[in-house]
Amino acid sequence: MLVPLANEAKKAGVKVYHLNIGDPDIETPAEMLRVLKDWKTNPIGYAQPQGDLELLESLKTYYHRLGYGFVETAQMQVTNGGSEGLMMAFLAICNPGDEVIVFEPFYANYRSYAGVAGAKLVSVATVINSGFHLSKKSQIERQITARTRAILYCNPNNPTGTAYLREEVEMLVGIAKKHGLFLLADEVYREFVYPPSPRNGASEGQVSVLGYMQKLPEQIVLLDSLSKRYSVCGIRIGVVISQNQELMAGVKLMGQGRLSSGLVDQKIAAKLTEVPKSYFAKVQREYQKRRDVLYAGLNKIPGVKAPKPEGAFYMMVELPVKDSDDFCRWLLTDFRDHGETVMLAPGAGFYTSKGKGNNEVRVAYVLNQKDLKRSVELLKKALEVYLKK
Repeated sequence: MLVPLANEAKKAGVKVYHLNIGDPDIETPAEMLRVLKDWKTNPIGYAQPQGDLELLESLKTYYHRLGYGFVETAQMQVTNGGSEGLMMAFLAICNPGDEVIVFEPFYANYRSYAGVAGAKLVSVATVINSGFHLSKKSQIERQITARTRAILYCNPNNPTGTAYLREEVEMLVGIAKKHGLFLLADEVYREFVYPPSPRNGASEGQVSVLGYMQKLPEQIVLLDSLSKRYSVCGIRIGVVISQNQELMAGVKLMGQGRLSSGLVDQKIAAKLTEVPKSYFAKVQREYQKRRDVLYAGLNKIPGVKAPKPEGAFYMMVELPVKDSDDFCRWLLTDFRDHGETVMLAPGAGFYTSKGKGNNEVRVAYVLNQKDLKRSVELLKKALEVYLKK
């Protein structure tokens, strides 16, 4: 674990630039913060197990505005962040020993959620040279067995920043339909897609699985979260959406079992419909500028390969090292430049295949442009020293 090493460095007076975690420094919308300033409800009680009615209606309005007017509150379960939603989905569809197909590198916590359900993740490789876009249909279908229950993907992707093209999403929908599988879509970074796409010259924005839900109502499950979209990681609000009544009955039963998500959190989240489009436009421009700064800086470092992310605020970066975990530890324990260092996430944790990701790191561009430039400078100097050891 690197966090204790970072804490020790900070105790010693070292400034650590955190590029290891997606905890944005973008300000939370004022419309949401106003709930805290104006709060008068006393005592603060439980909310409804499925979700506070005001929040459910706000979520419904949000999805309708996106063009998905079929989404109803009965098809939703409010969760404690996207993490609980993923956990509930795994528990609802998997028995111990069942398998779920994922595309590596993938969000590392998928492994934990699968483990709780006793399920096994089966990885299909994507590669840096293609910007981590999906493998061929035949490569995916080769991994399907009698124990396969679902395909899980993240779009735009954490940790790669890949925004899947319409034909890629349609391929997954087709595979799910053909083989009778659930299709779990993690879309927490929906608002962060940066045109133009280097793959097709222009971007149509994020291609949501919701566009196919009516064609495959029993098999598609949307997993969503407000954390990144509104820079409210601390209020822990997400949602599971499916038209599969049996699946949602199971998810809602789990919601009853843990009583409710936080009432204050949900009242803050319910203001999502009051957040103007200008907020997202400004945030998207800022993240795109950060991406461009980081992309340009990293690719000037000898031996570093960094594909240009198309969405989210992450990139998987190949370094000229054999063991990125050792390098990331060394950054925190040994390397200092004017009392500063940088923290990265070792790449191997985003893979299940042995030996993969050992020369990669995930970088989250959640810091301002000035700090990103300094972080690139620190990484360049660190590699020069590390490679001479």
